[in-house]
This record gives sequence, C-alpha cells and structure tokens, in this order.
Amino acid sequence: MRTASIFRGSRGGAAIAAAALLALATGCGSGTDEPAGGSTSTVGRPTSHPVKDTSITAEPGERFTLTVDQNASTREYWYLVDPEPDSSVLVSRGQDYASDSGDTPVPGAGGRLTFTFEAKGNGTTRFTLLHCTFTTCQGNTSSRPPETTGPSATPTTGAATPSQAPERITYTVTVN
Repeated sequence: MRTASIFRGSRGGAAIAAAALLALATGCGSGTDEPAGGSTSTVGRPTSHPVKDTSITAEPGERFTLTVDQNASTREYWYLVDPEPDSSVLVSRGQDYASDSGDTPVPGAGGRLTFTFEAKGNGTTRFTLLHCTFTTCQGNTSSRPPETTGPSATPTTGAATPSQAPERITYTVTVN
C-alpha cells in the first residue's frame, strides 16, 4: 500500500511517524511465519497515492485513497468540491478521519482525513480537493465547504490576495 499524506505544522504527525519508524525498527512479529502486521496481500485494500501526484491511473474496480492533515481546532478543513468525478468513471467512497490523539479526544489535536475513491469504468475524469484554513475560507464547517461563486474560494470579507486563496488540488484519473 502506498501512503499519501500532507503534513503541515503537525507535531502529532511527527510523533506518529516516529512511532511508526520505531515499530518498523524493532521488528515485532506475531510469533508465526506470517510477517508482523499480518498478511502482505493487498487484495481488497485501497492503494494510497501521494497527494501531490495529480495524475492517477487505475483499473476498473480498484480503490485508492488520498490522505491529508486536518485540524478542526485551527479551522483547517479539506473538501471534495466541483468538479467532482464523472460517476461512470470514478466514484467517491467517502471519507474517514483519524485523530492524532487516538480514541480519546484532546483539545487542539489534529488528525488525518482520508478520501477513498473507486474506479468504475474506462475513461478519464477530474476531481478537486479544496484546502481551507482560518485565513482562506469563511462560513465553512467540517462538513460544509465555503460557498463559492467562482473558480476559487476566497474570504467573504476584505480584499482577496493570492496568499488568501485556499489551496485547490485538481486530480486527473484515467481508468483503463
């Protein structure tokens, strides 16, 4: 499985990365001939793509993910926005949020939001992820993106400058 992530100023992300490296270095096994962590088969598991890899090729039935850092306490959110993928080529299979603090909520803790997609039929389609921060979007929540009237979302108050525009990443997916 390939992992796709964007880590922006997340101390928790560094701690998780260090813990993962430690687990790999110690080589904790299950006591069987099976590799640590279970089977190495990737059947049924989504393939992760680097977030900045905006050109993705998939086969019909293949699932893939894109994972980004998100922190509601700092009003940092990611959304799937227009253009959404052509549903005859690619469908969104939802999102999953995993907190850096585990099952116990910790004020200010961030986490990772994973978008999952499934390739349906041959063709090429595009979709866009929008990254909002407290300085780039107004009127949004974790489940509601800001209202946009043009090609990019800008704050609803004050003059917009290029540094205030939210980040948009548009992906092109070819299914064959």
